[in-house]
Amino acid sequence: MAKSKKTSVNRRNFLKSATVGAAALAATPVAAATAVPTPQPSRARNAAAPLPPISRRVEAEAAAAAANPDPNIEPITVDHPGSDFMVDAFKAVGFEYLCSNPGNSFRSLHESFINYGANKNPEFITCCHEESAVGMAHGYFKIEGKPLLVCVHGTVGVQHASMAIYDAFCDRVPLVVVLGNFGDAQTRASFVNWTHSAQDPAELIRDFVKWDDQPATLQDFAESVMRAYRVAMTPPYMPVALVCNTDLQEFPIPDDPALRVPALTLDKPPQGDSSSVQETAKWLVAAENPVIVADRAARTPAGLALMIELAETLQAAVIDRNGRMNFPTRHPLNQTERGSSVIGDADVILGLELTDFYGIVNAYYGDVYPRTRSVTKPGVKLISINSNDLYLKSNYQDFQRYQAEDLAIAADAEATLPSLIEAVKKLLTDDRKRMYQDRGAKLAAAHQRTLAENRSLAANGWDANPISTARLSAELWNQIRAEDWSFVSNCQFVSRWPLRLWDFKKYHHYIGGEGGYGVGYGAPASVGAALANRKHGRLTVSIQNDGDLMFGPGVLWTAAHHRIPLLIVMHNNRAYHQEVMEVQRMADVHERGVTRAGIGTTLVNPPIDYGKLAQSMGMHGSAPIADPNDLAPALREAIAIVKSGEPALVNVVTQPR
Repeated sequence: MAKSKKTSVNRRNFLKSATVGAAALAATPVAAATAVPTPQPSRARNAAAPLPPISRRVEAEAAAAAANPDPNIEPITVDHPGSDFMVDAFKAVGFEYLCSNPGNSFRSLHESFINYGANKNPEFITCCHEESAVGMAHGYFKIEGKPLLVCVHGTVGVQHASMAIYDAFCDRVPLVVVLGNFGDAQTRASFVNWTHSAQDPAELIRDFVKWDDQPATLQDFAESVMRAYRVAMTPPYMPVALVCNTDLQEFPIPDDPALRVPALTLDKPPQGDSSSVQETAKWLVAAENPVIVADRAARTPAGLALMIELAETLQAAVIDRNGRMNFPTRHPLNQTERGSSVIGDADVILGLELTDFYGIVNAYYGDVYPRTRSVTKPGVKLISINSNDLYLKSNYQDFQRYQAEDLAIAADAEATLPSLIEAVKKLLTDDRKRMYQDRGAKLAAAHQRTLAENRSLAANGWDANPISTARLSAELWNQIRAEDWSFVSNCQFVSRWPLRLWDFKKYHHYIGGEGGYGVGYGAPASVGAALANRKHGRLTVSIQNDGDLMFGPGVLWTAAHHRIPLLIVMHNNRAYHQEVMEVQRMADVHERGVTRAGIGTTLVNPPIDYGKLAQSMGMHGSAPIADPNDLAPALREAIAIVKSGEPALVNVVTQPR
């Protein structure tokens, strides 16, 4: 690489010149914005883009300063900083977006993204909190199937982001997080830079990322970017982190003809070994009551199709743990809503990417001293296909209680399904097929009875004020059912009514929950998923918990600013209701009554007006709706706004669950 003659790396002189430059800027009118230049490869050393026009007076002053330079000041520029090369590396990976709250520990990288990189692939998405930035990346992946890039600022940024990174770790979602850092103590120019720096910035999150690195050179950085993406995207998926020191960003690209961005190659997901797959097929084909239990089995739309093919080939019951969109809710073999009964009758249980196999085959009882009991019949065979066994950390206990299986296959479930389906089909006989038809008919009848029961239960309190969560879910479904919709929030806290009533059948219809059950996930993940859905023209919908939104309400501004179309329907029950119930439970155990359980758990006095909150962020927000007869018109109005390309919020005052 040819080295620019104009370039200097004397940072002390740079700090002197910066003082003079700041004074000059203060006296100069802000120039009109100019078009961003088309990015060129960082090694090309193209001529710099023309500066914005300046006034004749400033031109004259600049000419005089050039003719009579101050000997005590050495003005410097860096035409091709290391951060330009870093942008080349990130572009080679194919990131569409960068979610970030700005910080000076990655200021050079920020500038290179928006100017050298033309703010495209990745486009900078401005976030008001690091936790929101990571949460957006979390939701985006579960729609688009590829990671976003996230930049966080120094020690404070990674601390803010850590909860959201942990959620992604527990949910097996790949993220690439860049940690800005002032690594060289000699270049920390202020008290702030010292307090925002660390010798090992990734240490704070090392227990819940799959891999991290602190590259020392630009070539090292480029290779680490490729490795980070590859590691994150090899099942089991997880976040990764790269520390990006300021000197590496801000110093010029070295004169090194060997410096290059390597090609990205991805690993094929690991498949189950053939003998274990054959054994699994034999047990499933011979079973009288096989049950398939899936948690995060379908990584892609193809995985959903494979799940349907396996279940239909066997006419086997399916229980969906809803970590992903694993199985259509209206499919006659879906027995999720009567899961305990199905598990109790099973003679073979196939668990696919289960986080908690123990919890499937055992029931907990007791509050203070929890105990368990088996819910399966004697002799049941347990089979696990799970990539989680390929990578385990020790400190954080997201892996749940140990369960011994009769056959444990350490492999990616989706990658193993094709060979398992083929093995099952080879073993089928006409007699087994006839038996399967009878079994499938019985399961279909049970499915229809359960659906009818849920519809009947949903009618309870139909006209209640505040609005029941069943009525909210039913009214919302009635408005979106004819659209190409995508439901992007967890629905556990509205008694799972959408999953019990709606017709989920496409992969983008549901994205699962937060993984680590961290409050504050819902709003940014929904905005991130809506960002991914935007180019597909889908109607993105979330039922938003009120306490969750208050962890990071600034994400509403991000949605409005970047025109991310999203329908947010508030579940405004005015409490952290899970904790209300926990305090009530303890008060009952302690025999003290439950009347004071609202202290410390409710969001009242004053009530929060989420419609006005949304309006203050620049998006549509409705008045509080407590009468169920007002709900449908408010939803129609908001949906029209979302379909025009803007976000909208409907503030629904609801029953607790």
